[in-house]
Amino acid sequence: MRVLLFTGKGGVGKTTVAAGTAAMAAAAGHKTLVISTDPAHSLADALGVNQPSSSDGPVEVAGGLWSLHIDVRERFVQAWSDVQSYLLDVFNTVGVDPMEAEELTVLPGAEEVLALLEVRERVRSGSWDVIIVDCAPTAETLRLLSLPEALRWYMDRIWPTERRVLGVLRPFLRKATGVPMPRDHVLDAIEQLHDDLADVRAILTSDQASVRLVLTPEAVVVAEARRTLTSLSLYGYRVDGIVVNRLFPEQGADDWRAGWVQAQGKQLERILTDFAPLPVYRGMYQASEPVGVDEVLGLAQQVYADVDPIAASDTPDPMSITRSGADFILTLALPLVARGEVDLVRRADELVITVGPHRRVLCLPAALRRCSVTKAAVQDSSLVARFTPDPATKVSDATRVDSAANVEPAHNTRLEGSS
Repeated sequence: MRVLLFTGKGGVGKTTVAAGTAAMAAAAGHKTLVISTDPAHSLADALGVNQPSSSDGPVEVAGGLWSLHIDVRERFVQAWSDVQSYLLDVFNTVGVDPMEAEELTVLPGAEEVLALLEVRERVRSGSWDVIIVDCAPTAETLRLLSLPEALRWYMDRIWPTERRVLGVLRPFLRKATGVPMPRDHVLDAIEQLHDDLADVRAILTSDQASVRLVLTPEAVVVAEARRTLTSLSLYGYRVDGIVVNRLFPEQGADDWRAGWVQAQGKQLERILTDFAPLPVYRGMYQASEPVGVDEVLGLAQQVYADVDPIAASDTPDPMSITRSGADFILTLALPLVARGEVDLVRRADELVITVGPHRRVLCLPAALRRCSVTKAAVQDSSLVARFTPDPATKVSDATRVDSAANVEPAHNTRLEGSS
C-alpha cells in the first residue's frame, strides 16, 4: 500500500494537485482513496462532488477513485467522550458556565488529529492500493506531525508516575479539593489516544509513506517550503518530491505576463538548485479553474507527464546510525539548514535537537545510552553526532523526570562551526 501526503502553504493549489494525483492513480488501475485533513474541506469542491459524512463511508467519485469526508464531531465523540465527560464534571464542580465548559473541553487540533486516526484505520483495513492525504496548510501540518512523538515522550516519562500516584491518592485528593478525580476508564482513554497516535506515526514514517510539497514560484512561498523540508526531516518524515504549481507559459506573453515569467523563472532556478536531488514536477497555470475529476486528472497528467505519480523516489531514511570503530555515528538529514540554526543538547537518555522554532526530543536507542556525545557538526545538510562509549555514563531510569543537572557539559550543546 502507498500512502502519499500533500502539504504546502495555503493557496498554492495543494488540494487540486492531491486530487489530481489520486485521480491519476485510479486511472492507472489502483484502488485509490483520497482524504482531507484540511479543516477547509475543499477536497469535495475540487472533485466537483457532494460529499456526505464519514458515517456513510467513502464514496466512489470515478472508476477506482474514492473520497472521504470525515465527520469530526462523530469521531470526536468516539475517541474523546470519556475524557470530555470528566472535564465537564470538573468544570461543573467549580462553577464554570456549561456553554463555556463545552468549548473548553474541545481538544485543540482535534479535527486534524482525528483525520489522521481515520487514515490509520483505512491503512489497517487493507482495502486500498493508494491513500492520498490532502493535509492542512504547512504550519498546522508540522504541528500535527510532531504531536505523536511529543505525546510519546510525555507518556513514557511522566504518565506512569502520575497514574500510580493518582491511583493511591484519588480518595484523599477528592476530599481535599472537592474536585472529582479521573477514574480508570478516563486514564485508559488517554492511553488509547497515545497508542493510536503512535500507530499513526509508525505508518507515516514507514517505507510505504512519503510527503510531497506543493508550492508556487514566489519568493515567500519558496522560503516557507525550504523551512518545511527541513522541519519534516527533523521529525523523521520522508519528502519524495516538489510540485511547482501555476507556472505561467512563456509563449505569447504580453509585457505584464512576461514580467511574471521572468520572476518565476528566477524562483524556479532556485528551486531546482535548493531542492536537488528531489524530483521537481511542474504544473502550468490553467486557462480556467480545474474543478471536477476530469479537470484535476488533466492537470496531474501535465504535472507528472510520463512519471508514475505514486512512485516514491529513492529517498533514504532521514535518520541513520552506523559504526565507526568503537564509536557510533548518528546522522539526521536536515536539508537546507544552516549551521547556526541547529542546537543540540544531550539530556540523560535523550537528544534534544532544535532547528529554528522546531524542537525534537529524540529517545536514544539502547546502544547510545552508555555513550557520550564527543563531536557534533552540520555536514552536507545533515546533523552528524559521534557517540563514544563511556563507562561513566549511566542509563537513566526511564520513568524519572530529568532536571537541568542531567544536561551534559556545555561543549556538547554547541555544534562545531556554528556562529
